[in-house]
Amino acid sequence: MADVQVLVVGVGACEDAPLEEVLGLVRDAVREAGFSEGAVAELATVDVKAEEPGIVGAAARLGVPLVAYSARELAAVRVPNPSLASRAAVGTPSVAEAAALRGGGELLVPKRKSAPVGRPSMATCAVARRGGAAGGPGLGHDLRHHGDAEVRDDGADLTDLAVNVRTGTPPAWLKEVVASSLDGLAAYPDGRQAREAVAARHGVTPDRVLLTSGAAEAFVLVARGLKIRHPVVVHPQFTEPEAALRDAGYEVGRVLLREESGFRLDGSAVVPEEADLVVVGNPTNPTSVLHPAASIAALARPGRILVVDEAFMDAVPGEREALAGRTDVPGLVVLRSLTKTWGLAGLRIGYVLASPDVIAALTRAQPLWPVSTPALVAARACVGPRALAEAGHAAHRVAADRSHLLAGLAKLAPLGVRAVGPAEGPFVLVRVPDALGVRDRLRERGFAVRRGDTFPGLGPDWIRLAVRDRTTSDRFLAALGAVLGS
Repeated sequence: MADVQVLVVGVGACEDAPLEEVLGLVRDAVREAGFSEGAVAELATVDVKAEEPGIVGAAARLGVPLVAYSARELAAVRVPNPSLASRAAVGTPSVAEAAALRGGGELLVPKRKSAPVGRPSMATCAVARRGGAAGGPGLGHDLRHHGDAEVRDDGADLTDLAVNVRTGTPPAWLKEVVASSLDGLAAYPDGRQAREAVAARHGVTPDRVLLTSGAAEAFVLVARGLKIRHPVVVHPQFTEPEAALRDAGYEVGRVLLREESGFRLDGSAVVPEEADLVVVGNPTNPTSVLHPAASIAALARPGRILVVDEAFMDAVPGEREALAGRTDVPGLVVLRSLTKTWGLAGLRIGYVLASPDVIAALTRAQPLWPVSTPALVAARACVGPRALAEAGHAAHRVAADRSHLLAGLAKLAPLGVRAVGPAEGPFVLVRVPDALGVRDRLRERGFAVRRGDTFPGLGPDWIRLAVRDRTTSDRFLAALGAVLGS
């Protein structure tokens, strides 16, 4: 089936920019957006660059038209990354982003530069999806696809490497605690004791805590309860924050961390200054990257809400780089989940840590009695001394099991396997050739893995693997080697 042409790629280039540099940059950006190059409908640029051989040649190689706009037309387009240098050179503060967005639509990949070895960049590009273009399977990213979809229905009997919930949970003692709460179901939930317990666990006052029905509800509350104008999500990461913001009517900007930078926050990942809400995960799902706390805190600005998803931080030994409990970072909002480490995905319990005024705003957006009595009892138990000690031991076991899995994946490098590292979460992100086909063939051998192409910033060659015990990992590695070697 032919690709549906839905993408406009805006391109800028210096005089005599090499064709291969321009074309390679365009192809990389389209892949980052989650598309094949067959989805490109046109290249677009400013009129003074319309005869630049590198740009003309790239359009010809892709078999698409090259559309040119005047500097005045492009200067009227609002973009996230305007440039004074561009204005001085060609009369518009943006070429790539403005050309991509000139016909309307959604910016999928903000301006990025080529990265030739040994000399300065000579090309820029940005990718937009045309206004009104459908986003069905294979087109863009299904923000509502999650790992549980891999193990439903015909996947129920598969060995689950798709869902990042610790196996063997909830522990027996936690089941007993939850069961003991059932006699109180006739009364409405009272979250005060659980809220105080969470506050004590992080060394803050209870007015800085909001209990939620899992972290997913917290993202909805952020989208609907706070007054924001320019939200930005740092990708690749958990897609519910962007989905919640879009459902609330926002146009969401994306900052895409790059594979060549190890998907880490660095100088190439520029958050627009006008962003008044920034969302970032730490450790990040699906990359398993643990960003330094200082790098994330550096994103804070007066008037900006900085949302940090720490759903997997309790799986990091010592919770190093955590921001939970910090009150010195302006606008900081930390989200935590108790469902991953404790196996409570079906019970739904999480919480938000933020300033009292932000907590008050989120509370106003939350319905009455949002967290059930069993979930509240579980929350108290999971932040107590016994649970924290057990979670610490579990984090060290996960780290050891992850090292074993990564060592096995490294042995498959001759078959095209490459894991992102250093990994710090209870999962790893892996590039494999023909990942979607590999995923299907692994299912035939009894394993469910999480597809990676639904995460913005990743293409069709990625899968995510939950860390399991060594015996399970060895069986999986044998199956993966057989699939790739066949």
